[in-house]
Amino acid sequence: MSEQAARFRDVFAIGEFRVLWIAQAQSRIGDQLARVALSLLVFEQTSSAALTTLVYASTYLPPLLTAPLLAGLADRYSRRTVMWTVDVLRAVLIGLMAIPAMPLPVLGLLVVAVACPEPLFSSARIATLPKVLPGGRYQVGMGITGATDGIAQIAGFALGGVVVAATGSPHLVLAANAFTFLVSAALVRWGLRPHLPESSGSNGTSASKGRFALAGVRLVARNRSLLGLAALAWTFGFYVVPESLAAPYVAEIGAGASAVGLLMAADVAGMAIGGLLVARLGTDARRRLTVPLAFAAGLPLVVTFAEPGVWVAVVLWAISGLCSSFVVIAEVRFVLQVPDEIRARAIGFAAAGLQTAQGLGMALAGVLAEAFSPAASIALCGAAGSVVALTIGLVFRLAAADEPQVSERSALPAVDRSEPVRT
Repeated sequence: MSEQAARFRDVFAIGEFRVLWIAQAQSRIGDQLARVALSLLVFEQTSSAALTTLVYASTYLPPLLTAPLLAGLADRYSRRTVMWTVDVLRAVLIGLMAIPAMPLPVLGLLVVAVACPEPLFSSARIATLPKVLPGGRYQVGMGITGATDGIAQIAGFALGGVVVAATGSPHLVLAANAFTFLVSAALVRWGLRPHLPESSGSNGTSASKGRFALAGVRLVARNRSLLGLAALAWTFGFYVVPESLAAPYVAEIGAGASAVGLLMAADVAGMAIGGLLVARLGTDARRRLTVPLAFAAGLPLVVTFAEPGVWVAVVLWAISGLCSSFVVIAEVRFVLQVPDEIRARAIGFAAAGLQTAQGLGMALAGVLAEAFSPAASIALCGAAGSVVALTIGLVFRLAAADEPQVSERSALPAVDRSEPVRT
């Protein structure tokens, strides 16, 4: 099947994709419910916006350290086993968080512990998708997955506050999130084939294990195209800041509290739509649009400096989210260049960088909002993102011609562009 011929129904016709899609969608909704509940729980106990923001950001930061150490497991063992095991582990940890009498310091440690294995699950899932969706169906599946993530986030944000208000218990929402991980584990365990990774040639010694774990980092660091695509995706950390500053921005412009959820969902909704629009792009279109979309994503945020009203801000942030679908394109281009034998480790490193960039972006935005204003912070982050994205595109020549698949052994500072992508 050619890349251009792939349709949404071609992707959904594959049972294993449906399993991964359903498992991810329902657990993502649970994650967002839990983030809302966690923020409310911490603020309720501390009345501190700083601590609340710190706990929220801590759900993003740990993978920077754990990804190089853990992602390699998905290149050694059955990726199905890796995924359902991580899901069960997270269900247990979040179940502990749901205990009402849990002290706040222990809760903070559990938040970090839950975030630590995220790169292992993500790398195993994304490394499995090209096997489940061969040819042109892969990029369509990635577009569907990205859009579904956005819709799930919107649903989670919208339902989180409502459920907590209705039940009066953030702990109940955390328990529900733990249950979603158990559902995901069951779906993966009994709905997927083992998906054993291809042999990487490791001899099993201690030294080789160290090299094995860091091979994905080395591969990305030494390859111009992979490093550029990863760095470009990480600029999304500048564009996620409206989500964390929605409440302060609403207070700044004097709008009602009901506008907070609307603004938090705006960029996510835009990205979900963008993910569907870019899903069926061909190779040439993906290559041409990656950097322009990354640059354009920051421009609507710059306009926020003028402190527009709620509905204008919703439109601006949604347009930014629409352009932020460049992350999906960059991820597709990245994954298709990495062979299966090292795919999970390379993806784990790139995904951890993206997740960490979001946490750091939120933290930076908070500092800027304190120094200036929420509107100025959003505008500054948007401008910085556009400048950085354009610089990365030019330095790494991300609009250059063919992108060959590379290997761990042949990774060089620059890639040989004479060989076409193998999909």
